[in-house]
Amino acid sequence: MDLRVTLIQRSLVWESPAENRALCGDQLRSLRGQTDLIVLPEMFTTGFTMEPERLAETTGGPTWDWLQSQAREIDAAVCASVMAADGDRYVNRLVFALPDGAIHHYDKRHLFRMGGEHDHYSAGTRHLVVAFRGWRIAPLVCYDLRFPVWSRRRPDYDYDLLLYVANWPSRRAFAWRQLLIARAIENQTFVAGVNRIGEDGLGVHHDGDSAIHDPVGAEMLTLGSTAGMATVNLDRSALDSFREKFPAHLDADPFDLH
Repeated sequence: MDLRVTLIQRSLVWESPAENRALCGDQLRSLRGQTDLIVLPEMFTTGFTMEPERLAETTGGPTWDWLQSQAREIDAAVCASVMAADGDRYVNRLVFALPDGAIHHYDKRHLFRMGGEHDHYSAGTRHLVVAFRGWRIAPLVCYDLRFPVWSRRRPDYDYDLLLYVANWPSRRAFAWRQLLIARAIENQTFVAGVNRIGEDGLGVHHDGDSAIHDPVGAEMLTLGSTAGMATVNLDRSALDSFREKFPAHLDADPFDLH
């Protein structure tokens, strides 16, 4: 079964959740019946800000409700990351909302210390794989892309599509493009990466370069540096056939994460 994946690349209004939800909602309305999965950037309601004490939401807050309502109305899964309050700590939480009302989450494992993220947020400790419409989907967040061990496909973390949502700066755009390709090749999987565009409230510029790559690393879609959205059909039978004909994963080194 094919999976229709839509990437939405856009500028974000700095620290303005209601405004960002409204602007994204305007884009999503046209997608009803046209897609299975919609992917928005990291911290899509605020931009990559270190102000969780002021802006973080608890589970079930306005953005959770918004994601669930969008998924239900469009009849597609919707995922993005938001800053979240979890007890006495804050996390950069990817929320994965399904059309039936179910909601899953993944907390960013690797916190971007060069931006001070580790001083404001707590790191996640668990992977997430969402089973949806015959596909296994593994979402990760931005800086996680630099760490192949955490992303590595293996028997206890098996998936068909690896997702990255990001606020990845222009000055490291080359690394973003190459690492997406590497993650696809080494894991023999489809990889989708969604990045924002524009300048944030700290003066950091983002080029976008949101893309989808097939299991051999070939580019299926790129959105370049302009705002927009696009949908790609991912072919599950082609993925299964490639893995069967070239089963490099069977020779992978076993390891444990601690």
